[in-house]
Amino acid sequence: MTSQLLPLELIDKCIGSRIWVIMKGEREFVGTLSGFDDYVNMVLEDVTEYEDTPQGRKITQQEQILLNGNNICMLIPGGVGPQDAE
Repeated sequence: MTSQLLPLELIDKCIGSRIWVIMKGEREFVGTLSGFDDYVNMVLEDVTEYEDTPQGRKITQQEQILLNGNNICMLIPGGVGPQDAE
């Protein structure tokens, strides 16, 4: 028998772990997931933001950030980010 894992259950298992969040548009975030709600709004800590601009990739460090779930395109549990993936 196969067990079924719902999306919010998977995200819940990621609390306290690193997660790579790809947003709609040109931004990506890698950080430690500290919480989320039913709308998949997320709080990340120890965050690295990657933004593709016409001048090249801009990298910014943030202590904590709140992401709007409406703008999240994809979540990669344990992901290390675009720099190490290339």
